[in-house]
Amino acid sequence: MAKLAGFNFQQWLEEHKDKLKPPVNNQLIWEDADLMVTVVGGPNSRSDYHVDPVEEFFYQFKGNSFVRIMDEDGPYDVHLKEGDIFLLPAMVPHSPQRPEAGSLCLVVEPKRPEGEVDAFEWYCENCNHKVHRVEVILKSIVKDLPPLFKAFADDEEKRTCKNCGELHSGK
Repeated sequence: MAKLAGFNFQQWLEEHKDKLKPPVNNQLIWEDADLMVTVVGGPNSRSDYHVDPVEEFFYQFKGNSFVRIMDEDGPYDVHLKEGDIFLLPAMVPHSPQRPEAGSLCLVVEPKRPEGEVDAFEWYCENCNHKVHRVEVILKSIVKDLPPLFKAFADDEEKRTCKNCGELHSGK
């Protein structure tokens, strides 16, 4: 077994800065660990809500962001200023929003238990009714998510609200 050692996080950020902006926006720090420790950069804008089977810990260490939460009363925002931390319980529909270019957030979550699925949901932009849900056994955020988002954006039937008839923008 190799000797354990830390590393310079600031240097790591500099070496991976190209991955912390669009279109990728995130980078996993360790590949073979029981925790998924990811750095996520801004800007981003998304309309999906992630329903994660595990807790997520957020540390907004540069710039500001917010996590949009969907509950029975509709969406609300949890603002994260630089230096803030936030623990999101499992199974809460959430949509991280990072409007600031150069903002950085450390997100820590356990790997999924065997067979546990992540879900992605979209809600009507007019009445907040759930428009579409897709479940996936998530292996790679970078590889697995773009096809799901594209399939939703390309399908007007999936984007049409059954409650009020509004067509979701698909963004």
